[in-house]
Amino acid sequence: MSRTKTYNEQEVIEKAMNLFWVNGFKSTSMQMLEKEMGINKFSIYSSFGNKNGVFLESLKCYKQKLNLLINKLENATDGIDGIKQYFYDFIDFSKENDFGKGCLITNSANEIGTCGDQKIISALENFTAHVRAVFAEALRKNSQKNESLVEQQADYLIVSIFGLSSATRVFTRTQVNNYIENIFLRL
Repeated sequence: MSRTKTYNEQEVIEKAMNLFWVNGFKSTSMQMLEKEMGINKFSIYSSFGNKNGVFLESLKCYKQKLNLLINKLENATDGIDGIKQYFYDFIDFSKENDFGKGCLITNSANEIGTCGDQKIISALENFTAHVRAVFAEALRKNSQKNESLVEQQADYLIVSIFGLSSATRVFTRTQVNNYIENIFLRL
């Protein structure tokens, strides 16, 4: 006879997501997950398979939250201004105290690199490619840009958002705002 779950999977994944976001994948232990999620290892293994499974579900949860900003960008009428607003909105999204937590995707990509679980690497690469594609589509709203320029600037913006993500963890809001303003001087 199977046991009835006494916890909400979405709620425990949000807790795990925040733990991974702050501590990183490698530094987050199963004991830390148990404590933060409020469930035991048996329940974690039963619902998510293992730590990698919890992490993959945490990435999905993070993407759902960040999709609010991405959807706003997709609906923006002015591409470049919409992207710039996305950058500013991202700072608020990632704020924890005086500094940000960065981006879970960026933090994880920096930590894991290309030598990790292939499912995790694929999830990180797919999400990054999606954001880059949204940037490219927003840039296309400015009709004077040819496709080659759109592709170059989309690359520039995805690299810039990675930089912004890291910068929010250590620099002041004024410094980060200056960074954003200078990014958009070049577009």
